[in-house]
Amino acid sequence: RYWVIHSITIPSLFIAGWLFVSTGLAYDVFGSPRPNEYFTESRQGIPLITGRFDPLEQLDEFSRSF
Repeated sequence: RYWVIHSITIPSLFIAGWLFVSTGLAYDVFGSPRPNEYFTESRQGIPLITGRFDPLEQLDEFSRSF
């Protein structure tokens, strides 16, 4: 009797996850940049945080460049 439940729920979870990622909704929900937004024409470097004591200032600089 459990195989009937699992034969429906496992594929439906797989399809729901695939749709969540393939439609791009995952990028919007988690706020991560899409693959074509990692490097723009104005910013070609990797946005690394190098300051130990001022990471919020560096994050503000990175977010202004988007």
